[in-house]
Amino acid sequence: MEHAGHAHGHGHAHGHGHTGRRGLRGLFRPHSHDAADSVDAALEASSDGIRALKISLVALGVTAVLQLIVVLYSGSSALLADTIHNFSDALTAVPLWIAFVLGRRAASRRYTYGYDRAEDLAGVFIVAMIALSAVFAGVESVRKLLDPQPITGVGFVLAAGIIGFAGNELVAVYRIRVGRRIGSAALVADGLHARTDGFTSLAVVGAALGVMAGIPLADPIVGLLITLAILVVLRGAATDVYRRLMDAVDPELVDAAEAVLRAEPGVLDVDELRLRWTGHRIRAEAGITVDPGLGVVAAHDIATAATHALLHGVPKLVTATVHVSPHGHEHHDLLAHHPAALDPGAITA
Repeated sequence: MEHAGHAHGHGHAHGHGHTGRRGLRGLFRPHSHDAADSVDAALEASSDGIRALKISLVALGVTAVLQLIVVLYSGSSALLADTIHNFSDALTAVPLWIAFVLGRRAASRRYTYGYDRAEDLAGVFIVAMIALSAVFAGVESVRKLLDPQPITGVGFVLAAGIIGFAGNELVAVYRIRVGRRIGSAALVADGLHARTDGFTSLAVVGAALGVMAGIPLADPIVGLLITLAILVVLRGAATDVYRRLMDAVDPELVDAAEAVLRAEPGVLDVDELRLRWTGHRIRAEAGITVDPGLGVVAAHDIATAATHALLHGVPKLVTATVHVSPHGHEHHDLLAHHPAALDPGAITA
C-alpha cells in the first residue's frame, strides 16, 4: 500500500535553508502552518528568486553604467574591457530567470515531475561561466606578465575598480542570501559568479595601487592571485551544483525526516527513506511498517498521517510517497527477481 501526498493551498515557506557545505541546518525550525502550505511556499520561493534576479540585474546595470562613465573620462581600453566583461557576465542571470519561470509550470504527460530540473541545468551553465572567468583572468594576467603594459589614468582605474567590486559584491551577497533561504543551489552559484566578477574588478584596484606604489608588475601578479580566488569559488559552486544533479541531500535532513516518521503513532519501523532536491523543492519516498493486524483503512490512515508529518517536519518538501508494509513479514517475494526494485539504494533502517 502506498500513499502519495502533496500540498496545495495558501501559506508561507517552511523555514530557511543553506546549500552546499553549510548544509541544511538552518532549515530545521518548528512551525504551526498547515501542511498544505508547501506548494504555495515553493511558488513563493520561485517568486523570491525571480525578484532577486531582477533587483540584482538592475544593480549590476547601474554598476556597468558608472564604470562606463569612468571609461569615457579615462579613455582606458582595459577598463572598457572590464566593463564589457562585467556587463556580459551579468546576463548569465537570464537563464536562471527562465529556469525559475519554467519551474512554475505544471507537470505534463511527458514531464511528469514538472520542470524543476531546469534550475539545476541553469546552475551548470553558471558554473561554466565561473570557470570561463577564471580562464579569462588567468590568461590576461599571464599575458600582462610576459608583456607588461603601462597603466594611464591610475586614479580613474582605481575608481572604476572600486565601483565594479562594490556593485558585484553587493549583488553576490544578496543572491547568495536569497538562494540559501529558498534552497536554490543555482541562485547561490549565480551569487558566487557575481563575486568572481567582483574579484576581477578588485584586481584592477590592486593594479592601480601597485602602480601608485611604484610596482608596475602589480597588475599581473594581483590578477594571478584573483584567478586562484576564483578557482576556490568555482570549486564550491561546482560541488553544490554537482550534488544537486546527483540527488544528494544533507544527511541531517535525512535524519530529521526519519525521526519524524518514527515519531508518528502507528509506525513501527522505517524500511527505507529517499529524499532529493529538484530545483529548490524536496521530494520524498518512504517505506514504513505497521501492525500486520490492521485493516486497509487503518493502515492508509497511518500513511496519510505520516505524509502530513513529513510535509510539516521537512522544510521545502512539496510531495511525499509513503509505502506501507506489515511489520515482521516478507510480502515482496513476487519482486525477488527484480533486485533493483527491492534494494534501490535507499537509506534503510
